[in-house]
Amino acid sequence: MAIKIVVDTSVFISALISSKGSNRELIRRCLKGEYQPLMGNALFSEYESVIQRSEILAKCPLTSAEISALLASFMSVSQWIYIYYLWRPNLKDEADNHLIELAIAGNAQIIATQNIRDFQNAELLFPNLSIVKPEEIIRS
Repeated sequence: MAIKIVVDTSVFISALISSKGSNRELIRRCLKGEYQPLMGNALFSEYESVIQRSEILAKCPLTSAEISALLASFMSVSQWIYIYYLWRPNLKDEADNHLIELAIAGNAQIIATQNIRDFQNAELLFPNLSIVKPEEIIRS
C-alpha cells in the first residue's frame, strides 16, 4: 500500500518550473503509484490559483496545455479527502493550516513542503505526521 502524502503547492510549482530535482521526482513517484497523494478543496484551489500566475508561467518550460495535463494526471492519482473537522495548529503561516487538516483527515504520514519553518512551533502536535522536504523523501 502506498504511503499517503500531502504535496504542498510549493513542491508542485517547483516541479513545474524545474525539469530536474527532488520536487519533480516526488511528483513522478506519485504518478507511478509509489505515494498516494491526498487532495482537498483548499489545496486544489491553491494549486489552480498559483499555476495561473504570470510569474510562474514565465518561469515554467511547459505550455499551459501541458500544465493542465500534468495537473489532471496528478488529480487522477490523488485521493479526494473531505475535511469535516478544522484543526487550528496555529502555524506561523495560518494559510498552511489546511495542509494539516487535510493530512489528519486523510491519515497521511507525510506533508512534503519546501517551507518547513512554517510548520515549526505549532500549538498542536501530531506525532505520526512528518513534515519534510522532497529531497528527504527521495533519499529514504
